[in-house]
Amino acid sequence: MRPKARDIAVPPFAPGTAWIGSEPQPVERICARGPLVVHFVDVAHVSSVRTLPYLKAWAERYQPLGLSVIGVNSPRFPFTADPDRLRPALEQLGLGGVPFAVDSRYRLWHVYGCQGWPSLFLWGRGGALRWVHFGEGEYQATEAAIREELEAPRGGGAQLPDPMAPLRPSDAPGALVAPPSEEVFPGGSVSEPWLAAEGDPRLELDYSAGEAWASVDGRGSLGVSLDDGPEGTIEVDAPGAHRLAGHARHESHHLSLRASPGLSVYSIGFAAGLPAR
Repeated sequence: MRPKARDIAVPPFAPGTAWIGSEPQPVERICARGPLVVHFVDVAHVSSVRTLPYLKAWAERYQPLGLSVIGVNSPRFPFTADPDRLRPALEQLGLGGVPFAVDSRYRLWHVYGCQGWPSLFLWGRGGALRWVHFGEGEYQATEAAIREELEAPRGGGAQLPDPMAPLRPSDAPGALVAPPSEEVFPGGSVSEPWLAAEGDPRLELDYSAGEAWASVDGRGSLGVSLDDGPEGTIEVDAPGAHRLAGHARHESHHLSLRASPGLSVYSIGFAAGLPAR
């Protein structure tokens, strides 16, 4: 959405902010050259992770034309506050080209005025806020705002690539989606995991959604079975969000999940899908 005021200035990053990847220049210097996207996520949170392919694509497409992109990890789950866990999670997501601030104490989160995971801010050349979006979606509108900022100093004559096509059918403008099941915290809360160990029972639950994901800390494997069918194995090589199942449309299933000893399962989350025909 467009901000109500057009004179909101980009907040600086606090001195001493830790970074995964190369530390960027101060935001004032970045915005003196061109527009800046600052994207707040938790790299183990389902909705956050689903936005990151767009962030990566915008960085690759528009950085050569003057856009700068910075990620910020403000932890929803306690384990992503640890840089030693955050680093491999980002590597797994292929985001090595985007510098990420480690916002373990939520200093940047509060200064920027985030309203949940993810939160995206687009600052124009000169450092004024031009676009804000909270949550998933609005990818085409966000890209249009980026393109507008890149075109403005060139008088509309910039040679920009064609806008991206939606990465998922549910992302298309005007697409109707069915609401997914509520997130499940098998350990009892967002900060208390289910700790897998020898002899632990499997996690059993019913859901309706387009996708099912697990937010996991540690390394090991997840055994996934739908509707008492054969078990598939997902190797967990890094902490983060791991997709358990994906469906062409909104579907209902029974999920049976087995975790190898040493894995901590914090959440089973779900993503919206197109309604069943």
